[in-house]
Amino acid sequence: MAAMKPRTGDGPLEVTKEGRGIVLRVPLEGGGRLVVEMSADEAKGLYSELSKVAA
Repeated sequence: MAAMKPRTGDGPLEVTKEGRGIVLRVPLEGGGRLVVEMSADEAKGLYSELSKVAA
């Protein structure tokens, strides 16, 4: 098993298509990342909900 290395800095928000899914990596305050895998339909739903609250 590889050693866990602490992240330095926030880094960018990343979205990649991996296989059939879409992977969202969100940098967290204090280091680390939240990683969420979703389908294309779930990503469209997330976009729809976020666009309602983002100006």
